[in-house]
Amino acid sequence: MSLCHIIFANANKSQPPSSIKTMRAVLLAAGLGTRLKPLTNTIPKCLVPIGGRPLLDYWIEKLIKLGISKILINTHYKSELVEAFVHSHKYREQIYLSHETELLDTGGTLIKNREFWDSSDVLIAHADNFTTSDLSGLISAHSFRASHIDVTMLLFYSDTPQSCGIVELDELNIITGYFEKVAQPPTNLANGAVFLFSPKVFQRFFQPMLREKRLSLCADIVPTMIGSMQGWLVDGPYMDIGTPASYKHANDIIKL
Repeated sequence: MSLCHIIFANANKSQPPSSIKTMRAVLLAAGLGTRLKPLTNTIPKCLVPIGGRPLLDYWIEKLIKLGISKILINTHYKSELVEAFVHSHKYREQIYLSHETELLDTGGTLIKNREFWDSSDVLIAHADNFTTSDLSGLISAHSFRASHIDVTMLLFYSDTPQSCGIVELDELNIITGYFEKVAQPPTNLANGAVFLFSPKVFQRFFQPMLREKRLSLCADIVPTMIGSMQGWLVDGPYMDIGTPASYKHANDIIKL
């Protein structure tokens, strides 16, 4: 039985769906995109074109179609281009920008903007990833999670697991092990850097780490969530477009 099938087979044994009307989203989009140079010499990675359309536009439309009404995007590298894009976007009234003069790392960004998300269900996504999935399955899996689960993590099978955060699961898809970029990972089932957090997440996992100067969500905070996370296997192509090869792959998929 596949991962997705297991999740939905157990759906009727879990809590009822949470309201999506109050769900928010944070798109982490401030990276430098150094692996995509020279393309990113003139454009931030979140705006590179996939099929002639900015990557960030795919994410915004996907989130709006899911019913998420408020989206926060952090900016840093070539922030003026991201700001111009957002200000001209048809959903600009639902988008909030958070500029970082110096990069805060992903955990730092979430802590800085905690008032935006810490009292509601929130979808967190690294906006330099691309997928054709509409992510409705992720929302369903999170809505029907067991009562002790606070986080749902998007998973995909990686061809380069040494460069990813790799997970181990039990028979109920609870994440029991997490290995961030290790030389010999135990599986190739990888963290897709897209999460759904319950309102309990900030107090349980971020609050104890507030004194840390720099925090990475995946390297520092996710390992503390073991036992409180479940996995959802993405139902479509999924990739980090951070390299020329993966960027070409994403464009090839759109052409199909």
